[in-house]
Amino acid sequence: MEDMRALSYGLGRQYFDERDYRGAIRALRPVVEETPDDVGTRLLLARAYYHAALLKPAEEQLLEVIDREPTEYYAHLMLARTLERQSRPTEATKHRRIAAALTGDDALLEPHRV
Repeated sequence: MEDMRALSYGLGRQYFDERDYRGAIRALRPVVEETPDDVGTRLLLARAYYHAALLKPAEEQLLEVIDREPTEYYAHLMLARTLERQSRPTEATKHRRIAAALTGDDALLEPHRV
């Protein structure tokens, strides 16, 4: 079973690196379901959702990451960006502040402009 998880993760990582975000989601979702406490895989799944513009599932996964690892600054930053893309800047500000506090990088307080 461990070999299948590792294979699925590797495939998901490859899809993500190739910018096939929906392929990454298909590969990573079962891994996260089997190992819900694996924050790294869950964060990669959240990133795939974000890049696939599936913002609600991205938000859900990021909240799970933060629940498991409250000091994971990148999850706070990604959640801020996800909320901003959903036109929820007030909620995003809280997570930008947390990310900035965790890293000491005040540049993270500025909304990401594309």
